[in-house]
Amino acid sequence: MKSVAPCPPATEVERIAALPDPVLRNLQITQCYHELAACLPGRTGPGANWCTFATWASKQAGQTIRQEDLSRVVKASLHAAPEVSRAVDQVAAALRRLSPPRPATEIEALVWNTVHPAAVLQRASQAVARGNLKVFAEIGWQFARFAEMCLADESFSEQTISAFCAALRPGEPPDGQGHLRRAFRCYYQVFFENDPQVRAELLLLANIDIGFHEQTRLQPEIAAALEAAVMDPREFVESLLVIVFPGRGLLAALGGVLRWLLGRLKPLNQTAVTLTEAVRQHLRRIISEHLMTLTLPHGAQLRLGRDLEAEFPSSLQHLNNLELRTLLAELDPTPDSLRKTGATDWADLSERLHFIIDFFRCYQEAPDLLQPPFTPEQTAVLRAGRVPAGEL
Repeated sequence: MKSVAPCPPATEVERIAALPDPVLRNLQITQCYHELAACLPGRTGPGANWCTFATWASKQAGQTIRQEDLSRVVKASLHAAPEVSRAVDQVAAALRRLSPPRPATEIEALVWNTVHPAAVLQRASQAVARGNLKVFAEIGWQFARFAEMCLADESFSEQTISAFCAALRPGEPPDGQGHLRRAFRCYYQVFFENDPQVRAELLLLANIDIGFHEQTRLQPEIAAALEAAVMDPREFVESLLVIVFPGRGLLAALGGVLRWLLGRLKPLNQTAVTLTEAVRQHLRRIISEHLMTLTLPHGAQLRLGRDLEAEFPSSLQHLNNLELRTLLAELDPTPDSLRKTGATDWADLSERLHFIIDFFRCYQEAPDLLQPPFTPEQTAVLRAGRVPAGEL
């Protein structure tokens, strides 16, 4: 039996999942995924397993969780968007007719400040952090449990793998874990399979099964991240009124609601609807572009909205595994082709799965993905329970 790298125990996954700081937790999740991924190649061969891909997806999620450069990009982009600037001018004009005399530039600045892109980014960050934790606490924990129960077996034991799978719920996701059952059984079969072609196809089937389960479970968090830009026009107007009439505080806001109901704020309300919708559409595009970028080792970037420009490895060009071919027929609208892999809407589960399935197939034998996500110095700081300095 080939040597196997030390694997984090299930208790380590539980410790990380319990961390309250989403930034530190994400970084430790990313590192733990790498360590979980490194356990299997000693038994499965050098191909990527699901944790290999999860390492880089989690690292990318960390950028959104930390809001790296996103606030600056959002603010600059909003000010440069003609439709947003026009809507701000309209709201400012309507507000000037209601407020005490103030310079036009001051009123306009108040409107811009009330747009609150920081709140939008915080909502997106929180949604991504929830998804990062949800998947790790479930699937990362199952990988650690699988390693503890099955990794050391020198011969195939139906009793061992059945005992592992018995703890997984039958049925389809999001509630069932039937795809996880089949995935881990495939990984276990690979331990004892000598045919390279069979091994590669079992590994791909396992990765796709887990990817399907993962993405189905993540649907609420991905939708929430993309809809973080939604702003309530009434709340927007109330915030403006509180700022314009600071001496009256909450009373002013309540009066604003009353005037809203009485129709006396109709011009301001109408312009607020136009502005909040323009901001929503613009911010959704920016957040989508941010979420639909995957940075791989050496800084290589994949744009998830574009068709993959890669090739299937020779071992996966022609598939024989019937379960794998059946699953691809269900989930991949262009089987054995990279046409239309780019996702136009990342909130659409079927589009997301189309890209991910072909990504797994193209990159399963990419050696770069096995590299560690952080430098040795950063890893040491993470192990000490701190957020490392430098580019993460």
